[in-house]
Amino acid sequence: MKRVIAVLLVGVLGFFIYSNLYSTGNGNLFPKFGEAKLSERVSNKFIKKSVNGNESEVIYNQTKDAESGSANMVTSIVVNYRSFDTLGEVTVLFVSALGVGLLLSGKSRMKFKTPPNFILRSAVRVIAGIILITGVYIFIHGHLTPGGGFPGGSMIASAVLLFYISDDEFKTKVKAFKFLEGTAGSLYLIFGLLGLSLGGYFLYNFLPTGVVGNLFSAGIVPIIYIFVGLKVGSELSNLISDFLSEEGK
Repeated sequence: MKRVIAVLLVGVLGFFIYSNLYSTGNGNLFPKFGEAKLSERVSNKFIKKSVNGNESEVIYNQTKDAESGSANMVTSIVVNYRSFDTLGEVTVLFVSALGVGLLLSGKSRMKFKTPPNFILRSAVRVIAGIILITGVYIFIHGHLTPGGGFPGGSMIASAVLLFYISDDEFKTKVKAFKFLEGTAGSLYLIFGLLGLSLGGYFLYNFLPTGVVGNLFSAGIVPIIYIFVGLKVGSELSNLISDFLSEEGK
């Protein structure tokens, strides 16, 4: 019986699609197949959309109180207009890290067959600091320049990976990273729910957006990117620690 119902549903759905997309006319609900002018739809609407309410040109370091306030258009989309999708990405990363932790987490550090030499250890101590600072810079300035929470957090984790491969005694303080990961993730959700209660949708930008191009601008956007950067960096660092650990003997 279930198969009959399933076949009927597929048939009705197929007839609906055919009658609307492949009809000889313009279709009842959709334009005729292959004749939809996409350039006149979503993209054009957002390209012409005003960000300050008066259709005037947005000028770097001059325009005040723009809708998003971010000089980086991609950041506005990822953190503001497409915030639910970003929440899903952060959740996927969290579930992945949780799965790896449950399967691979051990108590002792895995030893390499060939111990790292002095040159590698010394070089990493110099390079890792630069990478860490650059990672923090990237997610703090994500609303002004290309970058943001995910690439900045990934750079922090790459510095941790360098410490692991250059010193077979190195081991991160997992509890501290888990606390940082949980705190950053919780604050991300709290700000999102504050936007929902104050503006009507998740991650609504309820703080003043300031002047486009200033470090302290774009409302909650840079704050959210800092939370995302810390969460991604700590989560990926925990992943590295789990992959390079083994059960105590």
